[in-house]
Amino acid sequence: MPSPTYYVSTPIYYVNDAPHLGHAYTTVAGDVLTRWHRQRGEKVWYLTGTDEHGQKIMRTAEANGVTPQEWCDKLVGEAWQPLWEHLNIKNDDFIRTTQKRHTDRVQEFVQDLYDKGEIYKGGYEGPYCVGCEEYKLPGDLIKSDDGTDGSELCAIHKKPVELLKEENYFFKLSEYGPKLLEFYEANPGFIQPESARNEVLNFVRKGLQDLSISRSTFDWGVPVPWDTEHVIYVWVDALLNYATAVGYGADQARFEEIFPADVHLVGKDILRFHAIIWPAMLMANGLPVPGKVAANGWLMVGGEKMSKSNLTGIKPQDLTSHFGVDAYRWYFLRAIAFGQDGSFSWEDFTARYTSELANDYGNLASRVAAMVGKYFGGELPAAIADGDAEKAVQDGLAKAVTEADRRIGDELDFQGGILAVFDFVKQVNGYLTEQEPWKVAKDESPEGRARLATILYTAAESLRGVAVLLNSVMPDTSQQLWDSLGAEAPLGSLAEQRVQDAGAWGLLPAGSKVTKGAVLFPRLEEKPA
Repeated sequence: MPSPTYYVSTPIYYVNDAPHLGHAYTTVAGDVLTRWHRQRGEKVWYLTGTDEHGQKIMRTAEANGVTPQEWCDKLVGEAWQPLWEHLNIKNDDFIRTTQKRHTDRVQEFVQDLYDKGEIYKGGYEGPYCVGCEEYKLPGDLIKSDDGTDGSELCAIHKKPVELLKEENYFFKLSEYGPKLLEFYEANPGFIQPESARNEVLNFVRKGLQDLSISRSTFDWGVPVPWDTEHVIYVWVDALLNYATAVGYGADQARFEEIFPADVHLVGKDILRFHAIIWPAMLMANGLPVPGKVAANGWLMVGGEKMSKSNLTGIKPQDLTSHFGVDAYRWYFLRAIAFGQDGSFSWEDFTARYTSELANDYGNLASRVAAMVGKYFGGELPAAIADGDAEKAVQDGLAKAVTEADRRIGDELDFQGGILAVFDFVKQVNGYLTEQEPWKVAKDESPEGRARLATILYTAAESLRGVAVLLNSVMPDTSQQLWDSLGAEAPLGSLAEQRVQDAGAWGLLPAGSKVTKGAVLFPRLEEKPA
């Protein structure tokens, strides 16, 4: 049964380095999704945070001559949290796995599993990728192609795995294969997209191995409560953030109000942890399973997955300083179908910015405000000569609202929702081209003035709807447009406008004060060297 709160999470990000475009992509997607649901009038909880334990963090800190906690504090304070603020991310909480509110509850959760007989002691030997913090199966490895030692590499990080042998505690994951398959069958929308669902189904059908849930060769982690010579496996620790952040074991009323998550947004490389291990852990402890795990694809640069280890990690600020924050938020969700891999290039961003944001959208807003100022002294006239052309625009807005609300709010199809809005922007531009208000303005008869008033009201009211629909994606420029239309005085704040009601026609009243503000999307300077 879903909770009363629409709860969305990003992965908690590993803080061995500063964030790159891939991290920001998922976080912006979550922000747009939760803003959209807030603007539906729903109660929303948006969680992000950082994963701060494990061998990789420990080694990174040692290499930099600081303690792991000092390294995490520095990265979170100087890189991660400032970037989310810079990108206008409105998360409701930021969980860190080194916080006591998390570590205490992790120990309680694992202790409960142990007490229920779900955990036992055993030994394990196998290839381990420190970058993934994961033991690898043979099918997860690739051969080194440098012709030297024929060593096996992690397929994701392209780095040699380490052969580890240690005594660990194990979670009886193998017993949950049939239960998981039954759950997937009953909830076909649990894993998205379909390709991700098929991958997980195939993996589980082959049979699951029990999961090593502790490590004893290093100490940077949450101690196993009944055996402090071991620390809890970093992925078990990390996954539990989705429960500890919303009151698990500390505030039962709050926990029941928010948990489980409606949507876990994850990168496809961590899909198995979220779609297999996480629900199995919850089933084992009698807790409800999330509504959906949505795996986004990889951002590619030069044919390589964008990551810190592959040295393709472009900083988001490299782009926002040139294109602006709102254009950045828009571009990746518009250019790449969520759930699919997508390539980034400076040239593609520039072309889309110029064509769609500056020419189609920004120019429309500027033209309409300028004509209302020129022909009606900045006071929005009343539409008193509606005809078939206006009815087509009204229908176009209603269609855009329905389409965008379904695609973004329900289907996580950000690209499809954004395109629905921009198809409408193109329709309004076409309407103005056909109606030629600059020519109609030369007819000073009452009929001519009525026609001109109707054309400009239709365009301005269309922009009112567009401002509401794009507020989740581009909040700053949407607010600029809202202010330019003089909409706040009669209609209230932009945040108060309901997306599902944005298609109602005639909400912006005649007499509203329309002003020509700053250009929404300024001409781009030359690409920085």
